Amino acid sequence: MTTKTELSPTARESKNAQDMQVDEVLIPRKVPSLCSARYGIALVLHLCNFTTIAQNVIMNITMVAMVNSTSPQSQFNGSSEGLPVDSFGDLSKAPKSLSAKAPVYDWSPQIQGIIFGAVGYGGILTMAPSGYLAGRVGTKRVVGISLFATSFLTLCIPLAADFGIVFLIVTRIVQGLSQCSVIGGQFAIWEKWGPPHERSRLCSIALSGMLLGCFSAILIGGFISETLGWPFVFYIFGGVGCVCCLLWFIVIYDDPISYPWISTSEKEYIISSLKQQVRSSQQPLPIKAVLRSLPIWSICLGCFSHQWLVSTMIVYIPTYISSVYHVNIRDNGLLSALPFIVAWVIGIVGGYLADFLLTKNFRLITVRKIATILGNLPASALIVSLPYLNSSYITATALLTLSCALSTLCQSGIYINVLDIAPRHSSFLMGASRGFSSMAPVIVPTVSGFLLSQDPEFGWRNVFFLLFAINLSGLIFYLIFGEADVQDWAKERKLTRL
Repeated sequence: MTTKTELSPTARESKNAQDMQVDEVLIPRKVPSLCSARYGIALVLHLCNFTTIAQNVIMNITMVAMVNSTSPQSQFNGSSEGLPVDSFGDLSKAPKSLSAKAPVYDWSPQIQGIIFGAVGYGGILTMAPSGYLAGRVGTKRVVGISLFATSFLTLCIPLAADFGIVFLIVTRIVQGLSQCSVIGGQFAIWEKWGPPHERSRLCSIALSGMLLGCFSAILIGGFISETLGWPFVFYIFGGVGCVCCLLWFIVIYDDPISYPWISTSEKEYIISSLKQQVRSSQQPLPIKAVLRSLPIWSICLGCFSHQWLVSTMIVYIPTYISSVYHVNIRDNGLLSALPFIVAWVIGIVGGYLADFLLTKNFRLITVRKIATILGNLPASALIVSLPYLNSSYITATALLTLSCALSTLCQSGIYINVLDIAPRHSSFLMGASRGFSSMAPVIVPTVSGFLLSQDPEFGWRNVFFLLFAINLSGLIFYLIFGEADVQDWAKERKLTRL
């Protein structure tokens, strides 16, 4: 969210410009309708994020079925914390029923970690370029093509697994390239569609689709794996993605001017609220200034540390519940999915709460940092307490649910902070910050798989303590250097020459 673009150049330079804008601009003359075109755009993005993350996450729940083997190599060194051979209930029945429906592979925890992390390799390469391209050629093309690619590759996962581990890893890497292009490219749309005082809620609605995707994939994935076999999980979610892609190309337009189903009043409202902004295509990106900017680095490191938390929860909740509490795959899916449906609700509510606080004269940086603190510190602290309360899976599920729900508050904090400090270059910088943070999903499975294999007795504790240390470090750096004022290098200086 940016508040600087609404002010005249003189007001922008004043110390209290941000607060003045909340009073004068952030309170619209008419309460916006949830049936408006811009909220429709947010809902379609919600569906696209739902599909993309579901296609990413289904591997995490199907892995329980794909490696369900009596071979010792498929367990964590045969320890009590390893994947149980009876994780499907009846030992004499489950493997036979599964083997008739789907193949089972003998993958070690290290191999599983590489498979989990492979989808994140592409994010490091495509997040920033996808944001840049979306700002140049349009979000519709970048996200639409990427969404089709990841959906098609999801359909190919079972075949790639049959061909061998190398084919599966390569497919996952290419799929990650496409998925991260969907995520990185979508932020450019709010440069033209998002009034500054509504960006918290619009972004929260769109991004919360990821949480609903996690919930649905883990919940339904466990049920489908048990009844139809794990390959059908990929076929179903891949097909849903193809349908979503068709909807995307029909409904989405890059700006309200060309949108055929928008009212004249809403079009004028959006354009007038953004008329002071200059798009990145009209002004070159000051690369050196960006690289020297501590607020930008604080966002990147803060996003990285939060993604470490989120990645650990997404990737290892099913494995943790299965290995520690010996829960069968269907119940595992339910318990693993529960935190994400609660987080879905909290994420949307958090966006509205952030915008509400701005209307009550809270400083923008205060709102961003409060949301980031609440989304990081309590969530990681609850995760650390899990190994000490492993006597009850109900208690563990409650802690996971609360942790996951609180973590979504960062959507209204650090994740949209770039829109505040550099609105003219937000499409590229949002992609760059998300690209930097996407290193976490690559590193987490590899490091966690190594820790679980090397230290069976205290493996989970080591994983969770490392999570807490990284999360706290990123949060402290952001609290020290994070800002919400438009940076000098992001302001237009050519106006005086015209």
